[in-house]
Amino acid sequence: MYRPTSLVNKWVQENNELVNKWKQQEGGGVTFSRDQNQSHLRCSSSEFYRLLRKIQGVPPLADHTHLELSVVYNTCVCATAQSQFTEAELLLTQALRRALQITGNDSVTSETPVFWRTVLKSVANTALNSCVLYLLCLQWAIWLATCQLKTIQEFKEELCSLLETLCGGVGDDRRNETWGKSSDVPLLVTDPRKLVELLQICTSIAQGVERLSEGQCSEALSDLQSASALPAPRALVAYVHLLSGSCLAHMSRPQMALQCYRKALETDSCSVCALYQSMLIYRQLGNTQAEIQALRLLHSSLMLPSATVPTVAGAHLLSPSLLLCSQSLRDLLSVPSAPSVLHNLALKCVLHGRVSEGVEHYLDLLAALHSEDQHGVHGEATPLPRLPQLYLETGAALLMARRPADCMALCNEVISTTLELLPEKLVLEDPEDRSQAETKEVRAEGEDMVAMLLWTGAAFLLQGHCHTHLTDWKQAVTHYTRCINLLVKVRYKKKGFQPQIPSADMVVKQETDLCTLQRLKGLSLAGRGISFTQTDRLREALRDLLLSLQAFPECVGAGLWCGEVLWRLGRRQEAAACWEKTWSFTTQSSVEGLPLYLQEPQSGPSLDSTELRRRIQELGPT
Repeated sequence: MYRPTSLVNKWVQENNELVNKWKQQEGGGVTFSRDQNQSHLRCSSSEFYRLLRKIQGVPPLADHTHLELSVVYNTCVCATAQSQFTEAELLLTQALRRALQITGNDSVTSETPVFWRTVLKSVANTALNSCVLYLLCLQWAIWLATCQLKTIQEFKEELCSLLETLCGGVGDDRRNETWGKSSDVPLLVTDPRKLVELLQICTSIAQGVERLSEGQCSEALSDLQSASALPAPRALVAYVHLLSGSCLAHMSRPQMALQCYRKALETDSCSVCALYQSMLIYRQLGNTQAEIQALRLLHSSLMLPSATVPTVAGAHLLSPSLLLCSQSLRDLLSVPSAPSVLHNLALKCVLHGRVSEGVEHYLDLLAALHSEDQHGVHGEATPLPRLPQLYLETGAALLMARRPADCMALCNEVISTTLELLPEKLVLEDPEDRSQAETKEVRAEGEDMVAMLLWTGAAFLLQGHCHTHLTDWKQAVTHYTRCINLLVKVRYKKKGFQPQIPSADMVVKQETDLCTLQRLKGLSLAGRGISFTQTDRLREALRDLLLSLQAFPECVGAGLWCGEVLWRLGRRQEAAACWEKTWSFTTQSSVEGLPLYLQEPQSGPSLDSTELRRRIQELGPT
């Protein structure tokens, strides 16, 4: 017996050297890159695997099976940490079969839960029990990492027993007393007791998420409340608060949801998802100022250097991110990218009276998009508007901030890149009439042509607004005319009819491109008409303003100035009727869903509604 005993001691020493080598690197205070960590993990995995092959090269003997199962544990931890779940399960199965041979039970079954129950029953009350329980921890981790929640639920009784045994301090007393101290006890790379605590809370979170995704909000909330009482690292406690908030939000209890999100942020100040979800609640409640503040904080958080994956003491190899990887959870934890959040923030500021602040955010966004040093690695790749659209939005914001020269410069950038690419004529087809055989490439090319025409026209429109702001009426008329000349190239074709000039009655179905074209045409005609009034060209002004109202009936500026021109022309009853009609629809159209550059200008000549109402009163009844 001397030789095998010395061989077992040699293998124990080799295992312990590998474990200590791993722990020295992990606890050495040196920061390694992700690639370096993965390389070290692969190397350790290989070395444990080689040691295991040596041990398994001899028949299973009771005096060294304890060592073998410990090395299997270490090898499987490394394999699982690399997401090599099939390889890890194969190692577990092989090791458990050897353990069964020792106990005289060589049962064969292909069903994993049944096999595990057979093993647990066979090794109960033997020296191998604790080692098998440690391996069961890894099986649990694999089930969790591969989203086999039903299997975990079926095995619930055995896993509860595992928790009681390990967390209650029952089991291999010799190992517990001499953990990491005695050279003849095989060391483990991860403490099973810490691992089982991590598995318990991760399982509760995963089950809660699945129930939430299935609409079972009350049941999910119950799971998460159970999880909140469990020992866990701060990042996971924050997850629990965050997901509890999502349940409450789905249950139409926004204020309670906000409390949970606040707890998540207090627990983990880097919880960008809690900030994002809070912002959505504020938006739902109509609390714009709180929404803007949340967007600002969210953007700042997303611009911080990438946070490392939360580590768990004693179980850092098997991280929460490895164990919690279901699509449902990824969807719940997803946040927009930093540029997308900044765009949202800029737009909200401009739309709600914080124009100067919004302009700065827009300029920061353009600078970030042109910079090679892109931050915001957090977050989903949320699509932004295309660059010409962002230029136009920024230009519109600059004009609102009384910076017409800067607005014109951005518009020139758009025009210089799009004008030469525009076709001589452009035919828009009814979406329902499009050929099924039309390829995606052909459809995309047509959409690009429409988009470029809209961008170029909007750039001319904004430049016209800039010149009205500067009271340069001649240049304003020139730029509005350029916009109109572009738009007359567009024809609308319905099946069975010849292409024709679009009109307001064609926009019944609110087809996006046609709506945008009509609005753009209405605004450019209104702008030119208002410019004509400033130089007393009243006949041309009336023509353009009436055409504007045909294209865009709810154009407030066109309606008010059309009444003003009629009044000046002596057609006062018509003027009064025009003003009354305009006031009746001023509250109907919402600006929230419109691009900034398609909203009516806030600068330029304006009419005092109080004065207009006084005129109508003096006019008296018809």
